[in-house]
Amino acid sequence: MLPDLVLGKLAALAVLSPAVAFAALGAFLLLLRTPSERVVSGVVQSSLAISLAASLVVWGSSVAAPYAFLPVELGHWFEASGYSFDVILLVDRLSATMMVLVSLIALVAGRFSVAYLHREAGFARFFLLLALFSTGMLALVSAGSIDLLFAGWELVGVTSVLLVAFFHERAAPARAALRVYVTYRLCDVGLLVGVVLMHQIAGSTHFGEVFGGAAWPGTAAAINGSGATALALCLFLAAMGKSAQFPVGSWLPRAMEGPTPSSALFYGAISIHAGVYLMLRAAPVLERSPAASAVVAVVGALTAVHGTLVGRVQADVKSALAYATMSQVGIMFVEIGLGLYWLALVHLFAHACLRCLQMLRSPSALRDAQEIRAAHAGDPLPRLGIAGRVLPAPLVRRAYWLALERFHLEALQQRFIAAPLMRLGQAVDRLERRWVAALSGVAERHPGGARDDGRAHGERAGAAAPAGAPASVGVAASTVDAKGARS
Repeated sequence: MLPDLVLGKLAALAVLSPAVAFAALGAFLLLLRTPSERVVSGVVQSSLAISLAASLVVWGSSVAAPYAFLPVELGHWFEASGYSFDVILLVDRLSATMMVLVSLIALVAGRFSVAYLHREAGFARFFLLLALFSTGMLALVSAGSIDLLFAGWELVGVTSVLLVAFFHERAAPARAALRVYVTYRLCDVGLLVGVVLMHQIAGSTHFGEVFGGAAWPGTAAAINGSGATALALCLFLAAMGKSAQFPVGSWLPRAMEGPTPSSALFYGAISIHAGVYLMLRAAPVLERSPAASAVVAVVGALTAVHGTLVGRVQADVKSALAYATMSQVGIMFVEIGLGLYWLALVHLFAHACLRCLQMLRSPSALRDAQEIRAAHAGDPLPRLGIAGRVLPAPLVRRAYWLALERFHLEALQQRFIAAPLMRLGQAVDRLERRWVAALSGVAERHPGGARDDGRAHGERAGAAAPAGAPASVGVAASTVDAKGARS
């Protein structure tokens, strides 16, 4: 067993190593020029290797002392109005296991990306985002307070959206990234409210004070029933968005527009399990709220059924893997709702490793594509598995049609959530433009270049030349005004 001081420094090294790589490469790119692919990948992979080595030592120490619960204070950021923000890490069995998983998968995905993205225009951008994601995810899983967890949570969300839109030259990745962003923003409200609730109910946001100092999964939290239920449901709302649970999980197959390494890293192995980790960390609160535990289990079961039915009828391997991932994560939530926290952690680790391998080999999965094509050429009923053998044929065919349409969840979310939010944003943008124009005393210009004061029409028609001026001057002025109106 290592001394607490050494253990704390190793945990901090694991989190800060990719952050240093991101800062160094980012500064070099801004101030000088883009380095070679070997330099970019070497710096990021070296930082991830250091993070993995430190995480393995921390994990070995936590296994040697299974009752360890070590808060590591890295500093104090600010304190105002009775609220303090402390940068504090937590070393225990849960965080150490997740640190090893995150650094290992990130290193494997980074090594795969060296060849996969060779000569790609966004090569340096990808590795910068990989370093930033690793920093955020390591901070999330090792956070000793919900404040730091929220910071890491947001870094993971930002890098996720940016990597979905990695091939921004095409319209489809940009639209998919927008869908991911809208879902994240809506569900992350739950985590933000949970931060406020934890501070107001428990008087602290430190996990050691709110959940107790016992080793994970610990004992029941010192929070009353209604407070524990409200806090657990808020945290679960955030977990639903990040882990693509029913009914907000339709963004997951769209997120496959990003590069295959990012799909494996985010939606096969690491980011998709962030919600599972959040609920595992909140296990003491779930112990105080049977109602919240029941909600977690029911939503997880619905997600598992939905993901299984829809995934069986997908015609491309990445979408099939996305829905298979959704189903397995739903089962993990069922395990958490039933109080099987250790089983959920083992399931998480094994599933992340398996799904990462499947995602990375998906571009060359020709045999898988041939099997899917052959299956669609025959009777569709066996595609639904046991449901095709147990339920009546008319009901099974109806379920098959609904699965092909993905139960219309995407259309419903587009119509009732995404589209109204986009219209609201556009209306607010128009209102802001008019307000700024009124305050500045300048006529508002529309995107086409026309002005609101009614003078644009006259300007586009061409102003008359002054008396005595040659006719060519008037023609030139009219031409210039017409070009300005068109611009």
